[in-house]
Amino acid sequence: MTALTMKHLRYFDALARHRHFGRAAEASSISQPALSLQVRELEDILGAPLVERGPRQIRLTALGEEFAHRAREILRAVDELGTLARASTGPLSGRLRLGVIPTVAPYLLPRVMRDLTARFPDLDLRPREAITPKLMRDLGEGRLDLALLALPVSEPSLVEAPLFTEEFLLVRHQNAAHLPLPALADLPLAPLLLLEEGHCFRDQAIAFCKLPPSPSGEIMEGSSLSTLVQMVGAGIGVTLIPEMAARVETRSAPVILHRLPGPAPNRTIGLVWRRSNPLSDRYAELAQTLRDCLTPAA
Repeated sequence: MTALTMKHLRYFDALARHRHFGRAAEASSISQPALSLQVRELEDILGAPLVERGPRQIRLTALGEEFAHRAREILRAVDELGTLARASTGPLSGRLRLGVIPTVAPYLLPRVMRDLTARFPDLDLRPREAITPKLMRDLGEGRLDLALLALPVSEPSLVEAPLFTEEFLLVRHQNAAHLPLPALADLPLAPLLLLEEGHCFRDQAIAFCKLPPSPSGEIMEGSSLSTLVQMVGAGIGVTLIPEMAARVETRSAPVILHRLPGPAPNRTIGLVWRRSNPLSDRYAELAQTLRDCLTPAA
């Protein structure tokens, strides 16, 4: 009888995450037939089906859902065994999977990578950009070691390490330079341009403007800060952007920036990681390194 292996667990975990044989195979860097064979072999070992195979999609059986949850816990524990070994040998080194939200990644990630590799030369930094809900899910399931995002996340199983706070700036078309600044409550009348749902920056802007959670009416959406600024440059409303993005995003658009009167809207950027991670003390040291190099620029 074939024995259950870590390979079975990793391939099935990929299938459970992607719910598609082709995408799971691609993520696992193997062929689709090879992944399908591994899943079939796993089902034979267990003596029960894990997957309902349809013409276009797959569904996990009840056993498959529970098995996927248990397999993920095992894989995370195994990964942390390697992390535990690294924690006992010198400075921070080896692979570090860092998630970064899209409203931070283009503006801070190059500097973060430069400073961390200078401070920890044996570190193999693996960045990944995604919106906050996906980063939180991947962090909890052990597919990320750290995440750089807006705080708080208010998750007891995670450690939060604030790095710096930055203001949100108002972006208007340059033709509005002579007009008085609108109050936060009046911004939607402009109309207000926001990032699409899923971005924490959208939620923060909505909260600061005291809008309903799912605003309607004169609210328009974009997929990135760059899109929002270009829309303002085309004369379509106003938007808010984080201060770190201002220089990059406004240099090629006919717009002007304004600081809003206090209390100005702002956000705190920080690192989060699993409280159970054996490298938690090392990650606190890493957070201090970033705090030292990023705070003066905030």
